[in-house]
Amino acid sequence: MDKILRDHLRRYPLMQAADLYKLLHQAALGSEHAVRDEQAARERLERELAEIGEGPDDSLMDPLSPDGQILRVHLRPYLRAGKNPETLLRAFIQTANEWRGSPKKLKENGAAAARLAQAGTGSIRREEIEAFFVKMEEQVFPAVHHSKDYQRLYRPAYRVVARQFLEEK
Repeated sequence: MDKILRDHLRRYPLMQAADLYKLLHQAALGSEHAVRDEQAARERLERELAEIGEGPDDSLMDPLSPDGQILRVHLRPYLRAGKNPETLLRAFIQTANEWRGSPKKLKENGAAAARLAQAGTGSIRREEIEAFFVKMEEQVFPAVHHSKDYQRLYRPAYRVVARQFLEEK
């Protein structure tokens, strides 16, 4: 987890506690919630792809979990690679509906982030990370949005998927 955290803190130096929590939440729990309306998920992806515009030079896939099984698949390089959005949509829906993570793992990830911050890695203070995690735990670890600054600076466009569901058959 330390390697993943260091990489994201280097690539997104102005990320805030909410963005760090979102990364760790996705690493531990996968997609935000079950997809009950597949048509709405399809329309959201189609709209996002139509309006995507320019953004950072992200890799095609970022492993979020240390075992490499949970990924952020970045839409811009996915499209540039000529990949099929329908394949990504199916993997996203299947991940959201079938993959189950662990709140315990999220707490462990938060502790790892706090240790790195204490060691001087990144711009988010240990106390800020710990306070944010306490607040989120009180709310039973909800999914959150990226901070407004992160959205403005890094223009995130991705889907969180389990690698096992993304592999084309």
